[in-house]
Amino acid sequence: MSAESDLIARLCCPGRGVPTETLTAVITLAVEIAREGREGRRVGTLFAIGDCDAVRQVSRPLILDPLSEHPAGLRHISSNDVRETIKELAQLDGGFVVEEDGTVCHGARYFDTRSAGVSLPLGLGSRHMAAASVTRDTKAVAVVVSESAVVRLFHNGAMVNEITPELWLLRRHGLLKDEVEDRTVVEQAGGIAVAASQGGSGERG
Repeated sequence: MSAESDLIARLCCPGRGVPTETLTAVITLAVEIAREGREGRRVGTLFAIGDCDAVRQVSRPLILDPLSEHPAGLRHISSNDVRETIKELAQLDGGFVVEEDGTVCHGARYFDTRSAGVSLPLGLGSRHMAAASVTRDTKAVAVVVSESAVVRLFHNGAMVNEITPELWLLRRHGLLKDEVEDRTVVEQAGGIAVAASQGGSGERG
């Protein structure tokens, strides 16, 4: 099992309600956004996956929701049209809420942020704080695309892994050995934590 598959399996454990295929699809889309950007510039965004009723309670729309009124069958993350739409909407403030089955139910969503009880490496900004906060207050898993083109995963109020897009793609295509790691993922009491191989990046998002 690859490092990414192992991490995804742990994040999708029983009781969390996020299927492996949904989380993998979101991470893959996040990697594409990190690599491609939009209109020639880097783009940052956030995905909250699972426990959608609870996530709605700790978030609100920043604008009229561009996704919520469309038929559910047209909003599945496996659709190329949906993926391209999300890449466009990622340029807006706020983030996305994704159902367990992969239906993207909200976009341009502001996530309430409270720092109490949040474990966040120094140098990460408000988008990462929002991801830590929403995963502390709900059972959701969060995926953050930073403007420095790094993808980070959050659960239980803490960052659990960093993904360098190029390495993710190389592993998925079998061009990189599984033991090559960006970060060492370690089990600790109360959840998964990250032993970083380097310091904070001073990012805004």
